[in-house]
Amino acid sequence: MDEPIFDIAHLGHVELLTDKPDESLDFFTRVLGLSESGREGESVFLRAFDDYEFHSLKLTAAPTTGMRHVGYRAASPQALARRVAALEAMGAGLGWTDGDLGHGPAYRFADPDGHAFEIYYETRRYVPPAGEAPALKNQAQRVPNRAIAPRRLDHLNLLATDVGAIRAFLPRALGSRVTEQIVLDDGTVGGCWFTVNNKSYDVAYTRDMTGTRGRFHHVTFAVDQREHILQAADVFLENGVHIETGPHKHAVQQTFFLYVWEPAGNRVELANAGARLILAPDWEPVTWTQTERLKGQAWGLKTIESFHTHGTPPVG
Repeated sequence: MDEPIFDIAHLGHVELLTDKPDESLDFFTRVLGLSESGREGESVFLRAFDDYEFHSLKLTAAPTTGMRHVGYRAASPQALARRVAALEAMGAGLGWTDGDLGHGPAYRFADPDGHAFEIYYETRRYVPPAGEAPALKNQAQRVPNRAIAPRRLDHLNLLATDVGAIRAFLPRALGSRVTEQIVLDDGTVGGCWFTVNNKSYDVAYTRDMTGTRGRFHHVTFAVDQREHILQAADVFLENGVHIETGPHKHAVQQTFFLYVWEPAGNRVELANAGARLILAPDWEPVTWTQTERLKGQAWGLKTIESFHTHGTPPVG
């Protein structure tokens, strides 16, 4: 067994592109309940109320949709240096950037499907404006007085043409562990869930049925209770938001979920994962067969077809 790598602390942020910037910003703030922490150029920096960093979502106006990059925070400057050396040895590195409003210098790399990642250590912690400090000093921000108030960024799901290649890549690149996977009857990997810490997962990859590289499936924000997701469904209904599927319970990872499309078409999930953590240091990946996955979710309605076909940017 290889020695575990714990150079990465956690998933930090996701940058999404939108060709409807005003409508998307209204969705993420007024409807979904994220808070704006800053602006730079064509980008708005947003966060859930207990994300400790300056931002967890960077929303950028663009001619297209999808994800521009995902950021992970390293555990230390030394850990960042080790990951850079490993990525350069793998030939996956794209070089350094100066960072942005939310963090310092970052090293960028690409996965085998072309998704852009960055790793940074120096970060900017969120400081509430004067008079808006939370009542509890161990909380990043007071709970927003909104119908939907996600606590934190939870995970993202990316589409890939070869999930098996990703399964081989991420443990070497980030030190990620595979917690669950779907292996099809022909032996190919249909889906794979990864974590860099004790969360059940911070990124998932599923097969892109269109054969297109580098597309985005969804970003997920966590709420405290299942009841919050039921309330969110009513809020989305009242605001004309397209509810794609849910609320249901996933069999894989057991999360209670609701999927919607924001105005530009990027998929967003609200989820409640409960208290499930991966504490075993010798965890063996849970493997789901093709037959098992055809049964759909743990309970609720059968998975809607668009969940397997819709991604951003759109194809065709």
